[in-house]
Amino acid sequence: MHFYILDVFGNSKYTGNQLAVFTDTDDLPSVDMQRIAREINFSETTFITSRQQLQGGYPVRIFTPGREVDFAGHPTLGTAYIIRKFIDPSHSDITKLNLAVGQIPVTFEGDLIWMRQNPPIFGDILPARLIADLLNLHVGDLDERFPVMEVSTGLPFTIVPLKNQEALKRAGINHDLFPDFIKKAWAKGIMVFCPEGYNSKQDLSSRVFVDYYGIPEDPATGSATGCLAAYLINTGMFGKSRLQMTIGQGYEIGRPSELMIRAELNDQEYEIIVGGKVFVIAEGEWGI
Repeated sequence: MHFYILDVFGNSKYTGNQLAVFTDTDDLPSVDMQRIAREINFSETTFITSRQQLQGGYPVRIFTPGREVDFAGHPTLGTAYIIRKFIDPSHSDITKLNLAVGQIPVTFEGDLIWMRQNPPIFGDILPARLIADLLNLHVGDLDERFPVMEVSTGLPFTIVPLKNQEALKRAGINHDLFPDFIKKAWAKGIMVFCPEGYNSKQDLSSRVFVDYYGIPEDPATGSATGCLAAYLINTGMFGKSRLQMTIGQGYEIGRPSELMIRAELNDQEYEIIVGGKVFVIAEGEWGI
């Protein structure tokens, strides 16, 4: 099998979120996909299971080190990039991936790549005290004007608004409380964010904890950022029904990343688009 190593949502090589993409995996059993993903140990590894389009899109499966997932952001962008560059080098500006959550269109605009995520589903509002304890924070670190809310635009996340970056940097999972949270939560991934960027080009900063999927902290999470975009409009945090923002992530773990959102609510219909850059780092052959 041929494979590629990519960095997604960075501004240069060796930043952003790492991704491995495998081609020609038509006959590869699921158990081997999971073993390979665990061996590579990136946040996600993807497998393109056919070079032929099915219903206008390419079938792709996504695995974390711990389990298969229905959707993830940076794997969607990175895999679409590999398809367009190496499998179907057409001049079309759109490549579609057939994922477990449905068909996701990916649009190319110069060096930026954008994916349209599913319409949001809003879940429960969770108690601030519960989440503060889970994240080793004080209740006063949370922005009490806005709720802690479960949201999904393909993969569910618990969105947690914090007052400032100082609280963001202190956040971390309390592993004594985490198992009980996982048993009850629909949105098992946790995104904390605050209205301060790591630099002047960024509007927000975030961190994402996904221990449930075998990833203690993710450098850049397109799926969670789509949930955040829907949350920002739903809660009216910025008083707008249309947003265009840049979010910094991954700085605390040495993988600085930038994710961009375009989000709009029009006639009760959400449009959630997340974008960023992709860099190819290496390619090779994998033998089993």
